[in-house]
Amino acid sequence: MQTQENNSEDIRLSELAESPINRNNKIQPHGVLLVLRETDLKILQVSTNITEILNIEPNQILDKSLEELLDPFQIENIKKGLLQESIDLINPSKIWMRKKGDDYAVFDAIFHRNPQGSLILELEPAFSQENIPFLSFYHLAKASISRLEETANLEDFCQIIVQEVRKVTGFDRVMLYRFDEDDHGSVIAEEKIDSLEPYLGLHYPESDIPKPARKLFCANWIRFIPNSHATNVDLIPSTNPTVESATDLTNSILRSASPCHIEYLHNMGVGASLTISLVKEGRLWGLIACHHQKPKYVSYELRKACEFLGRVIFSEVSTREETEDYDYRMRLTYIQSTLIDYMSQAENFIDGLVQQQPNILDLTSAQGAAICFGGNWTTVGETPTVEELNFLVGWLKNNVETEIFYTDSLPRIYPDAEKFKNVASGLLAIPISQRNYVLWFRPEVIQTVNWGGDPNKPYDLKKEQDDLQLCPRKSFDLWKQTVQLTSLPWRAVEVKAALELRKAIVNIILRQADELALLAADLERSNGELKKFAYVASHDLQEPLNQVANYVQLLEMRYKKSLDEDADEFINYVVEGVSLMQTLIDDVLAYSKVDMQVGNFQRTEVGKALERALNNLRGRISQSEAIINYPDLPIILADGTQLMQLFQNLISNAIKFRSEKPVEIDINASRLEDEWLFSVRDNGIGIDPQFSDRIFIIFQRLHARDEYPGTGMGLAICKKIVECHRGRIWVESQLGEGATFYFTIPVGGGKIRDREWRNRNQ
Repeated sequence: MQTQENNSEDIRLSELAESPINRNNKIQPHGVLLVLRETDLKILQVSTNITEILNIEPNQILDKSLEELLDPFQIENIKKGLLQESIDLINPSKIWMRKKGDDYAVFDAIFHRNPQGSLILELEPAFSQENIPFLSFYHLAKASISRLEETANLEDFCQIIVQEVRKVTGFDRVMLYRFDEDDHGSVIAEEKIDSLEPYLGLHYPESDIPKPARKLFCANWIRFIPNSHATNVDLIPSTNPTVESATDLTNSILRSASPCHIEYLHNMGVGASLTISLVKEGRLWGLIACHHQKPKYVSYELRKACEFLGRVIFSEVSTREETEDYDYRMRLTYIQSTLIDYMSQAENFIDGLVQQQPNILDLTSAQGAAICFGGNWTTVGETPTVEELNFLVGWLKNNVETEIFYTDSLPRIYPDAEKFKNVASGLLAIPISQRNYVLWFRPEVIQTVNWGGDPNKPYDLKKEQDDLQLCPRKSFDLWKQTVQLTSLPWRAVEVKAALELRKAIVNIILRQADELALLAADLERSNGELKKFAYVASHDLQEPLNQVANYVQLLEMRYKKSLDEDADEFINYVVEGVSLMQTLIDDVLAYSKVDMQVGNFQRTEVGKALERALNNLRGRISQSEAIINYPDLPIILADGTQLMQLFQNLISNAIKFRSEKPVEIDINASRLEDEWLFSVRDNGIGIDPQFSDRIFIIFQRLHARDEYPGTGMGLAICKKIVECHRGRIWVESQLGEGATFYFTIPVGGGKIRDREWRNRNQ
């Protein structure tokens, strides 16, 4: 267990590692730095080594104009250069400055403007009074590019880069260092003298080049430290009087390195370093790092030539990378368009993703995929169990808000995933909506990573005059790490393909939703018309039927003695037919009324609804001597009249289809997670299981009318009542063993149904 002291130390380490390094009041001693006010070239700050280099005391020139140091011709050229669109066009300028008497010194003058609005002038002693001729640089670049054009392999290509840079600069070691997604880095190419230990293939932790340093490398593409053992010099005054803070030296060539970085170089045995940034799409892709065991000076022109060469070569590296990805990108584009076609043609978009070839797995080179839609899972390939998938989606809902999420080490951020690491150490997820997801999985791939030193011990803390300072690691020996709980990484092109698929799925779902809404509106209108028709027809049929019944009975009474036996029998047939027709019409009327009463849901005592049903059936119960058992029943949200009719129909059926045994009916209720489950069990003749669905269909009968009277509407009405309550109804039975009818009523479901009814009728 970590102590509070250890936690505080970790926080302090993190703060020191991420503290800004672009603002300070020190520079490297191989040049002179002046901070100027651009409007009048007034000198605001100067480095103290101006005394040593130019034999001038700082206080002699502070608050004075640069014109007092240079002749009018040079000042005029500088002012013209500062008016140009790009200040880089005057860099470097050769400047002659008087040292003492007639003794002059020649400098490479480099100007830049900092974010605070100051003009920075840096002076480096020039080894030559001439700039590098264009043709010399042209031949240098041409020779390097010619070698690159002959190389197809990206690794060989990178190797040529470091060989050419080392040939130009003469450093003991030149490395091409590439960053990964986690900002760790690895040496992918190296050229060195034989006596140095190789670093090729080694990985280095993110802390070796912390976030502030990476930010500076993106802003200033070349960094030069000619002597790592030199003593830095101060700026006078220590703060910029214009902004009353330390001067921002982000783009400064002479800016001093942090003490931690200098110690890091010493631990590596480096006396001089030159670093060229390789930036791709605004992100630091890598570095060309040049190291020398002893101090080494490289002229500004040669450094800029190396920077240009690095940019030109790196543009080719980027092209080669994109070319290597091109075929794979084209394949994924084809798969993506094919899947969209499949989804558009399928009745269910999920079928289009999993039932054809290529399928959803091919889009991301995954070994498993799962689609959660409408609470149901569809899986393909190797995936976690449905229970594990439900928990994973719950975690995604609570922790991920972006339109795509991917990781190659899911167990490190979602510990439960360690149970299924063999199929899902890597996860790529796209939410289709709040509850619907498409997930891709990759299994664990155990690998060994060679580090240049222990990545778990990047820094130490030391006290320096009551101040804490960072100390970099001292060991760069080979340190092997076995990486577990990690899959192959998801490539950017795969992530992009998944995002495009997400857009296509959303569009298809929206289109289908529009089609379903139109269909639902048509069905609702049609159903409404049918209900009205059934209701009106039932009423309209009653009157002619009553007339037929009345006149047939009148014929029977008036002419009974005048008619023969056949006529009497025919009249009886008519009377029975009319009676059956009236019963059928009454049942159709009852059926059509069921979901026209959906606004009556309220707190209902199930026990009272049951007692009303029993009271209506008291004659049949008494005649059959039926025993009906039921416990205390709950209070639910429902339509009391319909609930009474539901029980009445089920109990009536139980009495009607009794066996030779005394009739016994058991009614029970139990609470499930979000619904009530009711059961009505009898000991009657039972039902063949093959007819368990058919009996709920309107007018369906399993027995002849002369055997068991009725219209076949009772159970259809029961089903309609239960469905109006958003529940389910079914039967479990065997012939000769009685039957148990089950139905569910959702907890609070009546409120939902009531709200829907009101919305439809507003």
